[in-house]
Amino acid sequence: MTTITRDDITKLAGLSNLHLNDAEVHSLQNDVAAILQYVEQLNELDTEGVQPAYQVTGLENVTRSDTVVDSTIDREALLSLSAEIKDNQIKVPKVL
Repeated sequence: MTTITRDDITKLAGLSNLHLNDAEVHSLQNDVAAILQYVEQLNELDTEGVQPAYQVTGLENVTRSDTVVDSTIDREALLSLSAEIKDNQIKVPKVL
């Protein structure tokens, strides 16, 4: 069985940007140890011949071809819809 030390918990807390007091470190140490103990129980199961289940819903990625569709609207017509134009571009307020 893997032993979870106080240093392991404080390192995990630091990586997670958590600030824990002593009671929380102790509680988390017990919780992580219990989780690892459960995982070790799962490792005892006989999974010989069991196929991994990567996708259980039967859904597949639906993709479409990436094709360019010619538009009948020209640049000038689109620019004319804008409130303000400068140098043949749409002028927008500066955002910093």
